[in-house]
Amino acid sequence: MSERPLDANSVAVIGAGAFGTALAVAALQAGGPTPRRVILLSRRESQVEDFKTSGRNEDALPGIALPEGLIVTAEPDAIEQAGTVLLAVPSQAQGEMARALLPLIARRADVVVCAKGLERETGRLLTEVVGEQLHRDDIAVLSGPGFAADIARGLPTAMTLAAASAEQAHAIATRLSGPTFRLYASTDRVGVQLGGALKNVLAIACGIIEGAGLGESARAAMISRGLAEMSRLVTARGGVADTVRGLSGLGDLVLTGTSHQSRNLRYGIALGRGGAAREAAGRELVEGALAASVAAQDAAARGIDMPITQAVAAIIDGGFDIRAAVDALMSRPITQE
Repeated sequence: MSERPLDANSVAVIGAGAFGTALAVAALQAGGPTPRRVILLSRRESQVEDFKTSGRNEDALPGIALPEGLIVTAEPDAIEQAGTVLLAVPSQAQGEMARALLPLIARRADVVVCAKGLERETGRLLTEVVGEQLHRDDIAVLSGPGFAADIARGLPTAMTLAAASAEQAHAIATRLSGPTFRLYASTDRVGVQLGGALKNVLAIACGIIEGAGLGESARAAMISRGLAEMSRLVTARGGVADTVRGLSGLGDLVLTGTSHQSRNLRYGIALGRGGAAREAAGRELVEGALAASVAAQDAAARGIDMPITQAVAAIIDGGFDIRAAVDALMSRPITQE
């Protein structure tokens, strides 16, 4: 990582998709009266030119005008002095992107993972993956209930910022919070990340229930029992059980498990209506589909009972049909809640 001077008031967002663009807008608005330099780094020069011409990201956030002052570029060198670096690329690209940007990220910059998932090959947390590439153990993570379009439009949104220390978490949360974008500080990076990854799996389950016409009572039962599964894995991996009842667990699950803006919910609905996994995904990246099998394997290896997660993974893999999954879940032994 570079030794160049650090601009503490500069924020770099890596990834010009919907969420990255929305975070860049929020970061610029969070600056208040103090001038702030916010860089949105895109992979494509053509996208940068479209931004400059239209003032919008029509591919990812159609119809939403971007604020003046946002620096959109395809030149990686632009991030060199950024005091805060937000990695807003898909979960499986986080490590690769961190490795590519290693020479450009200032050593004292706060680096924040802004994706929800687990490393496919190992099941590791994304902060561990990115930390390994950057040779650091203080990688922070942003997670919680926030749709990109809502954030970019300035609609009230609250999320969680977890870091290695309370001081670091509070500092980053304060730096990025604005009039309509509020971050709550946490030190439970394990619980926040597992909540973000598993809520996608459970949102697929909510979609399957909706698509198969199983009723709202089934959805409510799935959400409550899904939280119990989430809590078991969080505690087994060293996190705090209460975290799953906060924004990054319950809050995010309620949002993605009930709103049709959620691609994971839409994917589940397509599965519930009888679609095959590949057809249901279409061209969308469905993070929950990747996380389901990873989480199911991790739970099995640890001896943790996660029947909903395992059922979703089996349905996606084609080893279970919907009716067989429901029968298996409903015929489980009666236990104490």
